[in-house]
Formats: sequence, structure tokens, C-alpha cells
Amino acid sequence: MEKFNCVSILLLCFLTLQICNGGELRKHFYRTSCPQAEQIVQNVTWKCVANNSVLPAKLLRMHFHDCFVRGCDGSVLIDSTTNNTAEKDAIPNRSLSGFDVIDEIKTQLENTCPGIVSRADILALATRDSISFQFNKSMWEVLTGRRDGNISRASEALANIPSPFANFTNFRQSFADKSLTVKDLVVLS
Repeated sequence: MEKFNCVSILLLCFLTLQICNGGELRKHFYRTSCPQAEQIVQNVTWKCVANNSVLPAKLLRMHFHDCFVRGCDGSVLIDSTTNNTAEKDAIPNRSLSGFDVIDEIKTQLENTCPGIVSRADILALATRDSISFQFNKSMWEVLTGRRDGNISRASEALANIPSPFANFTNFRQSFADKSLTVKDLVVLS
């Protein structure tokens, strides 16, 4: 991977932290409640990336789509119900993939420390770990402590995720609405 691409990915992850919500984020949030959490996420993620080299891009896109709607609350991971079409099923998110990886990680974490690690943190950690796989080490610290959102509406995904057909003015406004700059827009696009 070229240096520019690595810098772009790191910048995206840093910017994503700016629009994350939920709780007080800090290093090693699960140190006492689930000490193996980050290692479990890394192990499963690295196993999956070893078998699917495009997974880092998929998880990065999913994380971006999650954070751009309600903050990094895992709402993109919520399934639709008979009474609600969730973000996952919104038009911009229908092409997202990697949900099976997040589910596999969540299953292993639930077997180890039930009810402790949020899906929102799993997605943030798995995104970092999928990108870090090629370097054989974590490339940045992920602050954890996100709380899972319980609201997920397709209409909000449609309203917040920039359309791939939008013009520059629309993109600039979408990013400005999230307190991101034109420079952020250029790097992330």
C-alpha cells in the first residue's frame, strides 16, 4: 500500500473519532471488564483478513457509514424489523459487507464476557485491526467505551450519507454538517 493511502486511512480513522458518540472514550476501556476483548477482536479480524484481502476496505466503509449517521454507535449493524427499516437496509448501505465478521467477533466476545463489549467498539476495533493486518501490529490506538445505539432508520442513512452522484457542493455541505473540512472531503474521497 502506498504511503498516501496509509496516511489517508489513518486520517479517516482520526476524523471518525471526531464524530463518534456515546460515553467517555478512553484507552483500554475493557481492561478490567473484559481484558481479552481487544485481542479477541484482533485474532478474529486477522483470521478473516488473511482469507479476504478486500475486507479492510469493506470494514472501513461500514465504519464510515455508521459514524456519518448518528455517530459511531453501531446503528448500521441493527437489523430491520416489521415496523422499521434500519440503516443496514437503506439504499446507500445495501452494498455494505463484512457484517458476518462483526457477528463472529461478537459471538466470541459474548462467550468470553457476555454483555460487555459494544458492537460499536467491535466495529471500530475491527476496522483498525483489518487495516493493521498487513503491518502485523496495531497502527493506532482506538479509544473505546462507545455505547450501542438502539435507533436505526433507513431514512437517516439516506439523509446523511453523501450520495455517490452528488456534486462537489453537496459533498462539501455533507462534510461541513459533520464538522469536517474540504481537506477532509478530498482525503476521504
